[in-house]
Amino acid sequence: MKDVAPSRNTHDRTGTPSIDSVSLAIIEQLQEDGRRPYAAIGKAVGLSEAAVRQRVQKLLDQGVMQIVAVTDPLTVGFRRQAMVGINVEGDLDPVADALTGMEEVEYVVMTAGSFDLLIEIVCEDDDHLLEMINKRIRTLPGVRSTESFVYLKLRKQTYTWGTR
Repeated sequence: MKDVAPSRNTHDRTGTPSIDSVSLAIIEQLQEDGRRPYAAIGKAVGLSEAAVRQRVQKLLDQGVMQIVAVTDPLTVGFRRQAMVGINVEGDLDPVADALTGMEEVEYVVMTAGSFDLLIEIVCEDDDHLLEMINKRIRTLPGVRSTESFVYLKLRKQTYTWGTR
C-alpha cells in the first residue's frame, strides 16, 4: 500500500474543492457502506488506513461529504412527505432562509422554471402537512403561491451522485 499526502484535493478557480480519483474512490466506498472500516477502504483504493482516515477527515472538513444515518421516515413516525413548489415575489434568499430554518423541511433548492423554489417536507400526518403549508409556508413574506406534490410511494432514493 502506498501512503500519500492526506489529500491531493485542490480548489478550482471558483473555490470549489476539486476531488482526485482516489478521494472519489473513497467516497464511493463510503456510499456503499458508511460504516466500512478505513482499513478495508484502504485495501480497495491502495492507501494505508491512516491515509484514508486523513482523506476522509479532509473531505468532511471541506464539506464535500457527510457521513449520516439515513432513516425511512415511515418507520420513525412520519407518514406524509411532499415536494412543494413555491413561487416568490422579489428576492428568493429571505424565503429560502426561512424555509431552511424549519425542522420539517429537508431539502431547499432554488430553481429555474415553473417554480422559484422546491422544498421537500416530512410530516407526521396530513394535518401536520396542512399546518406546514397553510400556516407556516404560505404566510412567509414574499410567498406568492405553492403547489404540493404528496408522495404516495417512494420507489427509489439514492445517495451516490457525483461519483459514477
